[in-house]
Amino acid sequence: MTIGVVVIGRNEGPRLRRCLESALRTARPIVYVDSGSGDGSVALAAALGVETLELERSRPFSAARARNEGFERLLAKFPGIGCVQFLDADCTLFAGWLEAAAQALAADARRAAVIGELMEREPGAGVYSRLCALEWRSAPGDPCNPASLVGIAMMRADVFRALGGFRPQLIAGEDPELGIRMALAGYKVTKIACPMATHEAGITRFAQWWRRAVRAGHAIGQRCDLHGRSAVRDCVHERSSTVFWAMGLPLIVACSAPATRGASLLLLAAYAVLWFRVWRRRRGGGDSAADAVLYATFVLIAKFAHAVGLARFFFNKRAGRYEIIEYK
Repeated sequence: MTIGVVVIGRNEGPRLRRCLESALRTARPIVYVDSGSGDGSVALAAALGVETLELERSRPFSAARARNEGFERLLAKFPGIGCVQFLDADCTLFAGWLEAAAQALAADARRAAVIGELMEREPGAGVYSRLCALEWRSAPGDPCNPASLVGIAMMRADVFRALGGFRPQLIAGEDPELGIRMALAGYKVTKIACPMATHEAGITRFAQWWRRAVRAGHAIGQRCDLHGRSAVRDCVHERSSTVFWAMGLPLIVACSAPATRGASLLLLAAYAVLWFRVWRRRRGGGDSAADAVLYATFVLIAKFAHAVGLARFFFNKRAGRYEIIEYK
């Protein structure tokens, strides 16, 4: 299967150079799509000899829009492309990944997308890099959970086009949403035991992590709105969990505190129970005790950021306009 690569980015600086150089080493056709960078990214890509597409600024930017337009440019330039590797500019490809992924797609016509092992470039660089490293961990599977599809993946070009690509109005969660549509159409998302790419989070402050978590909450709301009533009931549990832990339980405690003379504050112990359940699950999955503590703690904090994201989705839906939530 003929392979092409679509790279998307916005103000990624040195990360973009590393990304493009890793893609160029594969000797495959590449298109770089830039979403309004002001750091010289377009000039860098052009200097490396990469086909470059600058998105028009008259429409809102999104990763979904960038990938879709990059896909169309790639196939216009190279119409024989059979599968496309999507890559974010903060990632670098491992040697041998493209061949392994293409072989996996060729082995089963029902496989619409293949992902591999995504690894954080510097997991010890800080708390937030460590959290991302833990987030990427998952077991191989065929099929795997279609909602585990990430934007760094190889996909069949014909299936991608038939399904309409990514939904451009999704400002986050556009990759698992496409995985859900693949599953509903009878296709599979497969994860193989092969190193795929490194990722460089670039998150050094709590405020950045918080905005990223808010974006995830927006994705939960939008995906549930799209597919919550489908056979897969996408994000129904996640939305209900966010509403209960970040809105419902605090409201119950606050409203009943006067009548119970503060006894309702004991209900806050439920957060400790939730923390322990997450900690135990991560320990059972192979995390160290320290990693499980870190992950469980931030899962609890993320509930409140997700609630903010849910609220933003509600207002964005009413306004009929979605704009990216940047955290770098």
